[in-house]
Amino acid sequence: MTDAVPSPHLPDGLSPETLVVAAGRPAPGPDVPVNPPVVLSSTFHAGGPVGYARTSNPTWEAFEEVLGTLEGGRALSFASGMGAVSAVLDLVPTGGVVALSAHTYSGTAARLRDLEAAGRAQVRLVQIDDADAVAAACEGASVLWIETPTNPALELCDLSAAAEAARAHGVLTVCDNTFATPLLQRPLEHGLDIVMHSATKAIAGHSDVLMGAVVTRDDALYGRLLRVRTLVGAIPGPFEAWLALRGMRTLGLRLKQAQASALELATRLEGHPAVSRVRYPGLPGDPGHALAARQMDGFGSIVSFETVGTADDVDAMCDAARLVLHATSLGGVETSWERRRRWIEERPDIPETLIRLSVGIEDVEDLWTDIAQALDRLV
Repeated sequence: MTDAVPSPHLPDGLSPETLVVAAGRPAPGPDVPVNPPVVLSSTFHAGGPVGYARTSNPTWEAFEEVLGTLEGGRALSFASGMGAVSAVLDLVPTGGVVALSAHTYSGTAARLRDLEAAGRAQVRLVQIDDADAVAAACEGASVLWIETPTNPALELCDLSAAAEAARAHGVLTVCDNTFATPLLQRPLEHGLDIVMHSATKAIAGHSDVLMGAVVTRDDALYGRLLRVRTLVGAIPGPFEAWLALRGMRTLGLRLKQAQASALELATRLEGHPAVSRVRYPGLPGDPGHALAARQMDGFGSIVSFETVGTADDVDAMCDAARLVLHATSLGGVETSWERRRRWIEERPDIPETLIRLSVGIEDVEDLWTDIAQALDRLV
């Protein structure tokens, strides 16, 4: 077992908000660049640890150092979030049971349904905010796959309780930490085995790159995941890794602004006549509020809410926004929303009118003016 450590020239005890800026840089020296370069080479001279560009790249390594330092483990970058998901699912033994958050990213759920249809795995859905149900689902399972907060229902899982239950049954634990990011939540600290990220989202933060990542403290798991990445070839391009690293530098500032706006918008949404329910762990009345306050360092930038009207009405409302983007994905500097059930892979028990709102860094009053004028069309 090894833990990632920040660059040796950095002082000890730095906060995550400082490490995201300072880690992963070349050691200082006369005329040494402040930023790691983009290394555009498929071929490397013999004698070193890289050997070939499908194994590693100095630009990926800088990104991986920062993310690994923040999560408290060793990181591997992938070509996309789904590339990272698929690499982790490759660890499931043939016919093994995956206990899966009932509400989870639709791509992860779809991939597991395909594996189940092929006889490759068995899927056991679990209500992830029910600690007793999570413990029961671990019996006979190979992997416990957690999202917290869940996408798009924003339910929370008690990570320490889940890790304890999984250990008692010898179950590998995985947490998709895309919504929270390592600045708000570090699942490895709670005893989980693997953390997964869609780095496309808040980590890169500018809606201009596709990347994924996994982080673990276990050397054996790291080696197995590295082998999968190398042999399957789900590697990021050096320029994508450089963009993600550059975007990650401002994660602390972006989250601070987005979270403050998300709480304000969630509070105002509760009072709008077109809104029937708001889901956001920062609201004192939210079912996950107490756990989020204890387990996280913030409540995140994603708000889900349900409205009156039909699915068509809600789609038209989303189109009526002039500032908020009607688009999928999340975590960018720009605010976006969408009706999640417009995607065929979304869970059928997600309400037809549920909107997932990803709050960006714009002025909150400008955002509310636009959201309110669109919502007013429903009443």
